[in-house]
Amino acid sequence: MVTKRILGIDPGLAILGFGVIEYDPAERCANSPHIQTIDYGVVQTPARTDTGQRLCTIYDDLHSVIDQYKPDLVSIEKLFFYRMGNTILVAQARGVVMLVLAQHNLPFVEFTPAQIKQSITGHGNADKVEVQDAITRELKLESIPKPDDAADGLAVALTAWFRME
Repeated sequence: MVTKRILGIDPGLAILGFGVIEYDPAERCANSPHIQTIDYGVVQTPARTDTGQRLCTIYDDLHSVIDQYKPDLVSIEKLFFYRMGNTILVAQARGVVMLVLAQHNLPFVEFTPAQIKQSITGHGNADKVEVQDAITRELKLESIPKPDDAADGLAVALTAWFRME
């Protein structure tokens, strides 16, 4: 059995969420393909730390995540503009993510928050709890992944799996 891994990333400067799922491409078209949750978690950076140092932490920790889980594909949430100050910081963190992916020659796909919600719940205006319940059900987890950013990372990974051709 040859399996493939998808790393989902919910970018952020304070907290970057990630989730890793695995599947067998031969089962992809089966009635009930098996998707396994490998891991999920967060990369956290302290608020009172210099922005440059926080970006270095994301850089180093994301390299470690990729080295550990060896994904075949990465799925990233696209930026959502809601507060300019926060958006710029998230964009900087996202730039570091893109650099790390390029250094590993990893292919990636990007999805908007609405596309992720649509894929996971069936409608693009789902709230956080609906998304968390749906990924918990779909991935057959015993409880909702915590913190929320880790659950978001799994949702991003699952969206890539759902949208594969």
